[in-house]
Amino acid sequence: MGIRESLIRWVDSYQGGLSDEDSDSKVRKLSRNDLVRCIPFVGIHLGSLAVIWVGVSPVAVGLAALAYAVRMFAVTGFYHRYFSHCAFKTSRPVQFIFAAVGATSVQRGALWWAAHHRHHHRHSDEPDDIHSPDRMGFWWSHVLWLMSEHHFRTRTKLVRDWAKFPELVFLDRFDILVPVVFATATFALGECLAFAAPQLGTDGWQMFVWVFVISTVVLYHCTFTINSLAHKWGSKRFKRNDESRNNWLLAILTLGEGWHNNHHHYPHSARQGFYWWEIDITYSILWIMSKLGIVWDLKPVPQRVLDQGRQVSVKAPETNKAHRKDSNR
Repeated sequence: MGIRESLIRWVDSYQGGLSDEDSDSKVRKLSRNDLVRCIPFVGIHLGSLAVIWVGVSPVAVGLAALAYAVRMFAVTGFYHRYFSHCAFKTSRPVQFIFAAVGATSVQRGALWWAAHHRHHHRHSDEPDDIHSPDRMGFWWSHVLWLMSEHHFRTRTKLVRDWAKFPELVFLDRFDILVPVVFATATFALGECLAFAAPQLGTDGWQMFVWVFVISTVVLYHCTFTINSLAHKWGSKRFKRNDESRNNWLLAILTLGEGWHNNHHHYPHSARQGFYWWEIDITYSILWIMSKLGIVWDLKPVPQRVLDQGRQVSVKAPETNKAHRKDSNR
């Protein structure tokens, strides 16, 4: 792919690239990377080093944490549980709002995210899984698969239910637009605070680096742990033909996504922490939103699944891979 086409795809992600059929190729790990298209992704990581020059203030760190939490909820509650699994219902304006908020996470559009996730569930830890750490290695599953040209295009055939909404297609096609607006807004906020409340000790560049850059990088890698660590580290309550694990620490970092073995066993539920002791902040927020009428018809965990989970909890061995395959496959 030429540099010109890659640059165009910074703005219009539907230009060029591989078709759905080509994206289904099994030679993913050997596929060429679109390095030019990946420059912003690499750049935002390098941008974190700017904290050396912009310094730190309580307001910048506080707003960075808030930006992390709000955007993580948009990814876990809407990109994942709503757009990927249709685990609850909401209105068209609300789905658009949270698709836009999710886009500030710089994890592409809701259609791209949901399509690749649906593909993952169909082929979890099988040869066609696009980010299996068991088959392709930790770093591929964690981040490198994102740089592959084979996974750049939205797999539209997997999200026909959402592709009928032009506003969602717009956000998905021009996926750089919302992040640029959000990044600009963080800088503008910092400049306004520097003028109106200089005692806070912040300015535009500091807010940009903390609230957009650092918050986004942390958000990236906490989200990515579900593809990588949650298939390697943790316990198995349900015996499955994949390596999904439950991990309480990842559940805290991702507002409930760490109960990954639960989720792979029954992905249709709005709740991934199946029992009261399994912290699932995303579900708690969705439950509150349902009481306010913002969302509704939250799909529950069936009683038969809860009963099955109480009867057996299989811990995943950490060292004996052969035993793991014999006992869990």
